Amino acid sequence: MSQTITIDPVTRLEGHGKITLKTNEQGEVSEAYFTVTQVRGFEKFSEGRPYYEMPSLMARICGICPVSHLIASAKACEAIMSVEIPTTAAKLRSALNMAQSIQSHALSFFYLSSPDLLLGMDADPVDRNIFGVAQKNPELGRAGVGLRRFGQHIIELLGRKRIHPGWVVPGGVTEPLSAVKRDEILALLPEAYANIELALKWYKEIADRFAEEAAHFANFPGAFLGMVGEDDGLEFTDGKLRLIDATGAILEDKLDAAHFDDVIGEAVEPFSYMKFPYYKPLGYPDGAYRVGPLARLNIASHAGTPLADTELKEFKKLANGPVLGSFYFHHARLIDILYGIEKIEQIFSDSTILDTHVRATAGVNRLEGAGIAEAPRGTLMHHYKVNENGQITWANLVIATGQNNNAMNRGVLQAAQQYVKGDKLEQGMLNRVEAVIRTFDPCLSCSTHAFGQMPLSISLVAPDGTLLHELRRG
Repeated sequence: MSQTITIDPVTRLEGHGKITLKTNEQGEVSEAYFTVTQVRGFEKFSEGRPYYEMPSLMARICGICPVSHLIASAKACEAIMSVEIPTTAAKLRSALNMAQSIQSHALSFFYLSSPDLLLGMDADPVDRNIFGVAQKNPELGRAGVGLRRFGQHIIELLGRKRIHPGWVVPGGVTEPLSAVKRDEILALLPEAYANIELALKWYKEIADRFAEEAAHFANFPGAFLGMVGEDDGLEFTDGKLRLIDATGAILEDKLDAAHFDDVIGEAVEPFSYMKFPYYKPLGYPDGAYRVGPLARLNIASHAGTPLADTELKEFKKLANGPVLGSFYFHHARLIDILYGIEKIEQIFSDSTILDTHVRATAGVNRLEGAGIAEAPRGTLMHHYKVNENGQITWANLVIATGQNNNAMNRGVLQAAQQYVKGDKLEQGMLNRVEAVIRTFDPCLSCSTHAFGQMPLSISLVAPDGTLLHELRRG
């Protein structure tokens, strides 16, 4: 008989979501949906706010990746102001973004995904967590904690707070770096290098055990989008957009923030509060693409730092062309961390980083502006319109997790069709379906802002659980 299987909530994710599987009469999965069950609404309630408040307001979208929203929002505001920020401010922002990427990736890889990789997809859920990792492999557990602490401590030193720092503002940053803080950051580097070296070595030793998962975890041809620098290398903060197809051919190149919406559209589906971005020339859903660590490594010709360059060359040998399997997000995430540590060393070893000119000032010179940055999970776009007084009249956020939405749904179906069989469900089956989502490290609180008319239901429930009234939209 046909049946519906619901995994609610999906565990070890940042936010709230569920997976729905539908089987046919032969017990085979015929449909699969990843549903984001929360709604945030930042696009709408930012209307009427002064544009210069937007970075700190947008940072409140997420406690894991607030820096990405700070930077993308500030860049959108700078487009409205028509200013170029001081060079030292740009370097400081880049370092802050790298620190956030490191701590966020450490959370994803070590806390959320390494239990599957170390203990196995079929391990008892009681043990399949960060505490189980620390017990079985204390060195790996300490490396994860150490890398997350490294990134967060740098954020705190620069921005005065680990979560929601207000240091990044339209025009640059609020204060320059002191020599004391610079020296403290440089002193943290040896431990960080040792921790990421341990993690990369361990991952490459165990990766072959997951060949089957690598073949069925959202492994299909598709496009990839990310930012590259002027030299076509990795870039997280001040690059331009590149989109490639499944063969590596470039579809769009060196696209700046002001024109991203010329080629990127957004669709909605009735089963989720998360949007479905797509490449307009191919339409929806054929124009779906992926962003994030895997996309960044696929589109970049090189990393631009010595250790990450070596790892990237090795990574690119996994495929003849772009690496298509989303399982390899895990590997790419570790290379991102290594690159981030090297970039931080480069930035803080430069004597000009102590320059005191770190902010440009201006008023409203344009009524529209867009900004892009690479968040840990992928490319992030903020797009604002203002009135003559500088008040926001319209805002649209294109979130990295949303850009992976179509791929996550396709991946859930692919994995479910491979692992969920018959009328008997086993823990390992469902965990593999969940693990597909974990490879993308979605941030669901970032991703739902309800642009347009999305489905919504509100239930009024009495203290005894009785449903008194229900309203539905969509």
